[in-house]
Amino acid sequence: MSDKEEKLYRIKDMSSDQRPRERLAEIGPQALTDAELLAILLRVGRQGENAVQQGQRLLSVFQGLEGLYRAEYADICQCKGIGPAKAAQIKAAIELGARMKALKQTSRPVIQSPQDAVDLVQYEMSALSQENLWVMLLDTRNRVLKINKLYRGSLNASTVRISELFRPAIQINAASLILFHNHPSGDASPSPEDITLTTDTVKAGKLLDIEVMDHIVIGLGSYVSLKERKLGF
Repeated sequence: MSDKEEKLYRIKDMSSDQRPRERLAEIGPQALTDAELLAILLRVGRQGENAVQQGQRLLSVFQGLEGLYRAEYADICQCKGIGPAKAAQIKAAIELGARMKALKQTSRPVIQSPQDAVDLVQYEMSALSQENLWVMLLDTRNRVLKINKLYRGSLNASTVRISELFRPAIQINAASLILFHNHPSGDASPSPEDITLTTDTVKAGKLLDIEVMDHIVIGLGSYVSLKERKLGF
């Protein structure tokens, strides 16, 4: 390998305005690409591949940051040039991001659109390997009171007890609620079972005077609002 080819995989041989750490210090982390942020965590690449290129390869293998979030620690370890130490750094950084997202929920954000609601749960729900059903409880001003994680596993109208969906809302006197569940396949398209569950929940909400504002299906980087599509509402 020539000296020129060898330098291709060394960050220190990049010009200072191309090095991720220097770019972060100069223009801030928000301006860096996902691959550059990963490169800062990885620190060094391997022969024939610098840390930025390694970050790009990881994003390609796991289909973006959400895929990397969903990936098991052991699977990341198996990637060439990664190993236990780098895999641990990546998973730790992603977990810190998830915890920061959770902290924001304590400020009682106001829900004015499906996107507002999705922003609070998508990061975590899109990484789940099993189907989960969560209920977001709101007050009379559409402020988030609480998010209850109620069901895990195959979900449909026959396995979900409608009374369990409303129990937390009754206990804290919530005015309305939003249902969320994820599709681990990544495809957010609602199934016939999803629509049936929505219809049954909306009917029960009218009897209990607790409005079901929406039922949102979370996919990988996408979501579907059943209310927007008038499915079950």
